[in-house]
Amino acid sequence: MSTLIESIAAAEATGTLPKSSSENIRTMLSRGTSPLAEAVIAELVESGRWDELNNRFFRTMAFGTGGLRGKTIGEVITTAEKGPGRPDGRPEYACIGTNAMNDYNIARATRGLATYVRQWHERENRPGRPAIAISYDTRFFSREFADLAAKVMTDLGCDALLFEGPRSTPELSFAVRYKNAAAGINITASHNPPGYNGYKVYFDDGGQVVAPHDQGIIDLVNAGDDSYEPLPEAQRGQVIKIGREIDEAYMERLEKLIVDPELFHRTPKLKTVFTPLHGVGGVIIIPMLHRLGVECWPVPSQMVPDGLFPTVKSPNPEYPEALKLGMELADIEKADLVQATDPDDDRMGVAARDSNGKLVLLTGNQIGSLMVWYRLKRLVEKRILTESNRHHAVVIKSLVTTDLQKVIALGFGVKCVETLTGFKYIGAKQRAYEERLPAEIQANYRTLSEEETREARLKDSLFFVFGGEESYGYNTGDFVRDKDGNAAVICFAEVAAFAASQGITVVTLLDRIYSEYGFYLERGESLTFDGAEGAAKIKKLVDSYAGTPPAEIAGAKVLSVLNYATQDLYDSEGELIPKEAMITFETEGGWKVTVRPSGTEPKIKYYLYASEKPASGSFTPEELTTTKLRVATGLEKLWIWLKADAERRAA
Repeated sequence: MSTLIESIAAAEATGTLPKSSSENIRTMLSRGTSPLAEAVIAELVESGRWDELNNRFFRTMAFGTGGLRGKTIGEVITTAEKGPGRPDGRPEYACIGTNAMNDYNIARATRGLATYVRQWHERENRPGRPAIAISYDTRFFSREFADLAAKVMTDLGCDALLFEGPRSTPELSFAVRYKNAAAGINITASHNPPGYNGYKVYFDDGGQVVAPHDQGIIDLVNAGDDSYEPLPEAQRGQVIKIGREIDEAYMERLEKLIVDPELFHRTPKLKTVFTPLHGVGGVIIIPMLHRLGVECWPVPSQMVPDGLFPTVKSPNPEYPEALKLGMELADIEKADLVQATDPDDDRMGVAARDSNGKLVLLTGNQIGSLMVWYRLKRLVEKRILTESNRHHAVVIKSLVTTDLQKVIALGFGVKCVETLTGFKYIGAKQRAYEERLPAEIQANYRTLSEEETREARLKDSLFFVFGGEESYGYNTGDFVRDKDGNAAVICFAEVAAFAASQGITVVTLLDRIYSEYGFYLERGESLTFDGAEGAAKIKKLVDSYAGTPPAEIAGAKVLSVLNYATQDLYDSEGELIPKEAMITFETEGGWKVTVRPSGTEPKIKYYLYASEKPASGSFTPEELTTTKLRVATGLEKLWIWLKADAERRAA
């Protein structure tokens, strides 16, 4: 041990290892509680893998407002971590390091969360023990991390409502509300590569943690390490398995989101191919589609839960490659749609047929716009939304999501509210709308039916019609307070059934929306910078855009700069938008560029927006075709300029 510590000190002295990494390594070694940690660090030192040591230890993983996310498998897998070998190709042990998803950080986070929940429970004078719901996806170490979290929270006096098998993020949100839990945890890294995992935290409303609870939890997590003193046995909580009861209650609510269920029976039977990309989506989606009368063809190889995600380069339905096998099956089975959800089933991607029968990939903005338009149109036709109550309806979208959704909402006389990126902000709006209801309704809100809650919201608050983000996240119900891939799949299937009832395809329906409201095109790009050096480069870029914003972009004069980190900016409800590292540049011609660092990945993201209105009342088919080409060419030139400018700024 002493020789190993001397080697670490020598590396720091020569500049081979930064001081922060050296200190974190020495602290871990000095605890002497993990022979595995010592073996891993020794192997990396002996093999001279200083970059790997730095990436694992340059910081202690920060518990942020969304929880934790990071690598659970290192770029270098040591012999000690690999162990005897496993048939699933996974190392025996999670990546050792203070900046990694492992037992250390799971226990540290759960200790802080459980402590906060107990304190909050006592302040609120709530009866009994507080309960925390836990779900997990199919990633490597997810089940082990869930079991560890359950142990820590029960040791500290909270009941653990642990799903009996992998479940989705939206079902976890539903379970928190349905079981009246004090909080929830989902062990997932969403659509990140196989080497990642995460720890996502929800509070008692089923939404991701926001102020004031976020900072309280963060302070307690970051105040200590993974050590704690278990309570006396009589004061500890218990692990309570949950599963099928929640599934059925959740599906009953999902079914009520369909505006016109008879559509699935009046038209030729809708055929869709579905893939969960080796994740949890099939648990709810396949039985839901069958219940509605949709013919569903699962992609067999991708129905297999597998943390390696072996059939895709990335389990992200944003990427065309992820839908490749689904599209091949759709052509064989003559299916109308391909629908894919990411591993934790909170995002959905779609390929739909055009008028020539060819499958076309839709963007997240296009999918959301189709759902906004359809739901508003049918709610008006069904007289659920009327002239007298539609001012009590709302569409919520993130600031980086297409303005087409805002234009559609306003066209139907419905309010549109824009939030920062992250569904936690949409969930916070949902919570605020619930809290506007009369006290007697709030007291029983979670036990009311979908029709009863809708009636109450249209009378005394705001009826949440749709919430969406361009990154393929959507929600159409108030009983879940996060994006919901299950709801998205069935609600988009209804859009497709409607198009079929009109004798057109989904893509043709989208063109009709463009012809009426104008053509809107967006492009999302990102630059990736891994590790400690990458984090520094991302910060440098963010600081550069804030300190020296461009006077022109791709030859177009910049007319306005909105810096969400420094300016006081307000949403359409008059609420101050929280400060965040994000900048929007608007140029001549109404085009926009937004730049922000990713909160979950080592990336800086760029959002490019363009739109054109028809010169007359609507586009002709020929005008729309030429407009699409012209705008797409313009966005390509815009991205080339932005990429070159970023390289200069980062140099």
